[in-house]
Amino acid sequence: MNRIQKFFTQIKGLLVHRFFQVLLFIILGLFAYGLMFSNVKPERVQVELFKPAEQTIRSTKTVEDTYKTEQEKEEISKQVADVYSLKKEYAKNKVDLISSIFDSAIEVNKETDPDEDHKEDKKEPVKTDAQKVSILKEKLTDEVNKNIEESVFLALVQADEDELKIAKDSTITAVNNVMSSRIAASDVENAKKKVVEELGYMSISGDMKKASTSLARTAIIQNVFFDKDKTEEQRRKAVESVEPIRILQGQIIVEENQLVDRDVYRQLELAGFLNTESTIYPYIGLLLFIFLTFAAFYYYFYYSISKKDNKYNQLLIFSLVFILSMATMKTVSILADLKNSNLEYIFPGAMAAMLIKILLNDKLAVAMIILLGSYGTIIFNGDTPGNLDFSMGLYIIFGGLTAIIILSRPNFKSKVLVAGLLLALINMAFVFSLIFIMDSHYTRMEYLYYAAAAIGSGVGSAVLTMGLLPFFEAGFGILSSIKLIELANPNHPLLRRILIEAPGTYHHSVMVANLAESACEAIGSNGLLARVGSYYHDIGKTKRPHFFIENQMNEENPHDRLQPETSRDIIIAHAVDGGEMLRSHKFPKEIVDIAEQHHGTTLLKFFYHKAKKQDESTLEAAYRYPGPRAIMKEVAVIGIADSVEAAVRSMKHPTPEKIEELVSFIIQDRISDGQFDECDITMRELSIVKHSLCESLNGIFHSRIEYPEPDKLGQKVKE
Repeated sequence: MNRIQKFFTQIKGLLVHRFFQVLLFIILGLFAYGLMFSNVKPERVQVELFKPAEQTIRSTKTVEDTYKTEQEKEEISKQVADVYSLKKEYAKNKVDLISSIFDSAIEVNKETDPDEDHKEDKKEPVKTDAQKVSILKEKLTDEVNKNIEESVFLALVQADEDELKIAKDSTITAVNNVMSSRIAASDVENAKKKVVEELGYMSISGDMKKASTSLARTAIIQNVFFDKDKTEEQRRKAVESVEPIRILQGQIIVEENQLVDRDVYRQLELAGFLNTESTIYPYIGLLLFIFLTFAAFYYYFYYSISKKDNKYNQLLIFSLVFILSMATMKTVSILADLKNSNLEYIFPGAMAAMLIKILLNDKLAVAMIILLGSYGTIIFNGDTPGNLDFSMGLYIIFGGLTAIIILSRPNFKSKVLVAGLLLALINMAFVFSLIFIMDSHYTRMEYLYYAAAAIGSGVGSAVLTMGLLPFFEAGFGILSSIKLIELANPNHPLLRRILIEAPGTYHHSVMVANLAESACEAIGSNGLLARVGSYYHDIGKTKRPHFFIENQMNEENPHDRLQPETSRDIIIAHAVDGGEMLRSHKFPKEIVDIAEQHHGTTLLKFFYHKAKKQDESTLEAAYRYPGPRAIMKEVAVIGIADSVEAAVRSMKHPTPEKIEELVSFIIQDRISDGQFDECDITMRELSIVKHSLCESLNGIFHSRIEYPEPDKLGQKVKE
């Protein structure tokens, strides 16, 4: 064990205590707080009224410009025209008045002019026109009488009934037509002229026509009046429709060297740049944000991960990747600010997702990239407090999730650089999508710059991942997919040794690898680990290859001449020898465990029964493998596949029914023997393993066509 492993082992020893777990999260939170402190610290600027600004100042928050909003409301209110309402009842009132005047005149004429047939019977003298006028006025009100000329009354009492009716109808029609339209105060005279024009076509006597015209002119009045309530309502609605004028977050208030006039000075004051009073709200907000994120992660690590050793490994790896990524993020943001460019797009955000995906699991990789994306919105805010660069946060999250998806494809874990190149293209497309959505306009060189930054991010993430993986693997003793693929190389010295010294064992190991990989993938375990472990599970047989039946090519079995105790020791030794050989070659612990545990504490039944025949006092425990029994699911599956492959290969005529019966027997025998008592494999998973093994074995040992012998075949051809 190297120094790095010792160091991290010591730290893991401390993390057993809850106090140090909490302390680690506090340290991570303080680290993040320190990096983002400058990004939320309220900015104070030195500006003077009517002097040029020394720097370009952007608003750090969105605030309402109340002064300009009120100005806009006043302007809109002034633009609302006065509302005038039409009094429709005025037309009806005037029509009724004209009708009443004519009706009164007709009544007076009837009362004062008896029928010709009864004139001689009347004792009263005939009324004069003056008397008739007086009677007519009595029927009307003083206000009406005051507005009507004497000549009109005289014409009314002198006219006969038919003429009065004709004049009445014509006058009412003309007044109603004119009064039905809108008549403002300035339009009254024109309306009177219009009614006179309409009455000019009446076919009545001149005096009566003049009287009707005079009455009609008197009836025409203003019928449109200013409506204060409606005008106020319209103005209120117009004012309410005015959107508040805001100084938007990130908006440039004043450019460098621009004169700070009163309007700019007022906006700076509204945005808080001239406020000399310090505020602690940004610091509290950042602290609360960090607390919430790390509290969620603490809950996950403490309650969701059951295996303690795995928990501490994951916690340390997660912490180191987080610190490394945050430090890189802050460095890139500082360089971007110094060069005043969008250098932040080169940040290799997907590196963290790739490392966590390869070293740990998908869940933590997704959580890590979401955390970095959230913090990235603050760190990449251009050192403008209050700003949150959501586009950069989206870029980091999208790139990280894309990397996780790419690495989820088969064999992509061994091709991190290829994944990085693919990620670079996707990053570039995403950056351009953001640019086009925001409708930003750049020069051709700027577009090339963005493309280069996106490509650099993708490739850089892959290169850094490949460079950092060996350090994490060495420090934590992690068996990554890349390491497994390296061990699966047929040119590996130990594999070549098996092939040369024990070819039968090599073939057996390859068969077991195929069976175990399919079964492990079926239950969601690490199929690649099962395959590579199977390659090396019988490496111990290379010390005495000819004592194992698969390597005895037409040779006498040496065990026929040996005592059961000696044979037992040779057979059992291959598991122990295998573990020692793998340790001496610095193999990962998981592969060593597979070599030592794949037989568990099973019984060497053949030699036990042979010894039992020789000595009835032989103990069963003396003929069992030393173990330990399987702890990982992969070891349990490999142990089953190892026994099944050897047993099926020894069958003369395997059929699907016989294979299924044999597999069921071997699994049930191991369950009864307690070989899975220390492994968390379930009965349902064992059922899936059985089904997978049967499918694979049926494909390998399928029935073949029996071809006729050569001489019989020739005879058939001749026929």
